[in-house]
Amino acid sequence: MLQSNIQTYIEKEMNVQGQSLSLYQEEKEYALQKELIPQNQTIEEKEASLRFKDSYIERVDKETEELILEESPLSFLDTPISYLKEHRSEFLYVESKWFEFIKLDGCSLEVDDVFGTYKVLTGLHIQKKFGSLLKQFFAKELNESPTSVQLLFNDKDGLWDVNIELDAIKEFDEKMSIGEALVLTYRFLFHLVEYVEDAKA
Repeated sequence: MLQSNIQTYIEKEMNVQGQSLSLYQEEKEYALQKELIPQNQTIEEKEASLRFKDSYIERVDKETEELILEESPLSFLDTPISYLKEHRSEFLYVESKWFEFIKLDGCSLEVDDVFGTYKVLTGLHIQKKFGSLLKQFFAKELNESPTSVQLLFNDKDGLWDVNIELDAIKEFDEKMSIGEALVLTYRFLFHLVEYVEDAKA
């Protein structure tokens, strides 16, 4: 799935961009590793901060799940992630073509009311039988804590409900902006999908 998505994306971008191909870091590294790009093709790396500039962002009331405000990504992505600690009654809901690209439902970001940790919640479209691979990846990549990840297969929707503490991801820093936290989340989940696909190949 990931390889065919990236292959299709590159072919489309090459038709549009011609001689010089611009890719974000994750897709560029993957494409080079899997030899998906012609040898004579020039590749530039896109600025990571641009990835979510066209995303859809809602601020939502945790208790009622009612929309507070739809935010403009161009300004709101620069807001410090600590905003969520200052507004614990809210969560952020983010939709992006990039989350769809790696078979995620939209992501929610919030601060846990009990532990005060930053959390990302999403739905991952990977078959139930690959649960052990997901657990292996989390055990390898997350700083160990009993609450660092919660994983539950949702039979009704046919996806994994994934709840990860951002604090448990090694590169996370509370000084990050919301945009940087989304880039980190994407990178982490991209490598998760890559890990599962490589292991089952």
